[in-house]
Amino acid sequence: MARLTAGIATSHIPLLGVAIDQGKTEEDYFKPIFAGYEWTKDWIARPENRPDVVILVYNDHASAFDMNLIPTFAIGCADSFQPADEGWGPRPVPVVENDADFAWHIAQSCILDEFDMTIINKMDVDHGLTVPLSVMFGQPEAWPVKVVPVAVNVVTYPVPSGNRCWKLGEAIARAVARYPEDLNVQIWGTGGMSHQLQGPRAGLINREWDTRFLDDLTADPERLRHIEHIEYLRETGSEGIEMVMWLIMRGALQGRVRELHRHYHVPGSNTAVGHIVLENDQ
Repeated sequence: MARLTAGIATSHIPLLGVAIDQGKTEEDYFKPIFAGYEWTKDWIARPENRPDVVILVYNDHASAFDMNLIPTFAIGCADSFQPADEGWGPRPVPVVENDADFAWHIAQSCILDEFDMTIINKMDVDHGLTVPLSVMFGQPEAWPVKVVPVAVNVVTYPVPSGNRCWKLGEAIARAVARYPEDLNVQIWGTGGMSHQLQGPRAGLINREWDTRFLDDLTADPERLRHIEHIEYLRETGSEGIEMVMWLIMRGALQGRVRELHRHYHVPGSNTAVGHIVLENDQ
C-alpha cells in the first residue's frame, strides 16, 4: 500500500532557478537563500526519507495554460513532461518523469470523490514545478523521484478557496491510501510567500503575516483553511494567494503534524522565500 510520509512547502521563485543554472548559488546575495535548503537536501537524500513519488502542487505561469483554458485543478497523467520555454529557452534540467499509473489512480479517485480534476496528457512544466525540484535535488542528470504534477489556478480569478484546497489534499490522501503498490509518497505545496510583482505595492513583503502562516501549519491549521482571498491580497500582495497551494499539502497530511525544518528569508527577487518540512505526528 502507498504511504504518504511527509509534506514539503517551498517558494518557487524563478530567480532561484537562474542562480542554480548559472552557478551563482555561492554569491553573497544567493548564499543565505540556498543555505536554508541544505537541511532538507541532506534529509531527503537519506534512504529512509527519499520518496519514490512526489505529488507536486504548483501553478502554471502561462506556459501550459492561458486565457483560452483555465483549469482550477489539473493533474498530469502523461509518462513525462518537458521543461517549458518561458521566453529565454527551457531550463537545463532533466525531463520530469511521471508515475502515470499512480497519477491516473489519483485522478480517478479524486473525481469519484467529487473533485472535478482536469486530466492533462500533454503539457510543458515551468519554473513553478522545476525550481522546487532544483532546490531539493540540485542539478542531477535525472530527477531521483517520479513526479505527479498537480496544477492549481491561482493566476486568474476566481481561484479556489483555501478550504477547497485543503479538502483536495484530503482527497489526495485518500487516493494514496487506496493505491495497492508499495510507494513512499511525499506531497509538496509550492508558491508564495508574500509578494507583489506589479503596481504601486510592487515589492510588498509581510514578514509578520508569513511567520504566523508558517506557525499555524502546526499550531492552528483550522485558521488557515478559512483565510479569505481579500486577506491574502491585502496582507501578502497579489501573488501571495499562491499560499493556498500549501494547504493542499497540509490537508493531505491531516491530523497533527510535526515541523522538522523551517527556512524564511527576505528578499529573494523582491519576494519572501519560505520553506517548511512537515511529517505526521505519530
